[in-house]
Amino acid sequence: MQASPLVIITGPSGAGKGTLLRALEDRGYFCVDNLPVGLLTKFAELAFRSEDGVRRAALVVDVREGRSLSQFPQIYADLKESSGLDVSLYFLEASDDVLIRRFSETRRPHPMNSALPIREAIFLEREQLAPIRSIADHIVDTSSYSIHQLRSQVSRLFAEHESNPLLVTLQSFGYKHGIPIDADMVFDVRFLPNPFFVSELKALSGLDPEVASYIRSHEVAETFLAKLQEMMTFLLPLFEGEGKSYLTVAIGCTGGRHRSVMIAETLSGFLVGKDYRVKVVHRDVEK
Repeated sequence: MQASPLVIITGPSGAGKGTLLRALEDRGYFCVDNLPVGLLTKFAELAFRSEDGVRRAALVVDVREGRSLSQFPQIYADLKESSGLDVSLYFLEASDDVLIRRFSETRRPHPMNSALPIREAIFLEREQLAPIRSIADHIVDTSSYSIHQLRSQVSRLFAEHESNPLLVTLQSFGYKHGIPIDADMVFDVRFLPNPFFVSELKALSGLDPEVASYIRSHEVAETFLAKLQEMMTFLLPLFEGEGKSYLTVAIGCTGGRHRSVMIAETLSGFLVGKDYRVKVVHRDVEK
């Protein structure tokens, strides 16, 4: 599979088109669900040829389009021939039993005809999509995938052709100002020796070498840093494997000025050396 600039997703209802679209959105694609097929060529022109155009986009086209869906094969062929874009058509499918189970779990009506028995609606939808399936560049059977497994599979397939490492945001904070609500993981470092109670260090912050030296002069700090780095080395590839594109790690001390700042800065240097995208935010250092 290639990471084409323009990806078009189709297939029967319940096969995972929305999940794939959201996974691509997390990878930086501009995404549109249920774009009218008559606008496909115009969309490609505006999206990729305009001065402020997008770098890559993904669209879902399916039976919600109605009668005009029959025009899609010709429109897609013309787009590939005349636009000069690298376009890929992904057809997602699943077995009838899996689709029935998914509709039963979500309790959503089938878009073909909510009055029909679900198995009959699935059959009619397959008939309508057959001409599109025959021209698909990639056919993906999602029968054995959960939502999380499908997202993970998409991330792995597209990651083979992209360089988009996990973004790790390290946020220092003070507990007395509240825990960050967007944190994926929180580490409490209030057990470390506090420079606040050292007169010559009180007015400084964890960004100052004197504060960092004071904290690291205690064995517990070095031990904690080693274990924290070991944990990050273990966890971050697992988050990447699950398709996560960003992760926020919050590190807190009492005021958010000394210990948490120093730990966040030290961990940042370690992760940069591991080829992650790293962003450091010191929320409360000036409070």
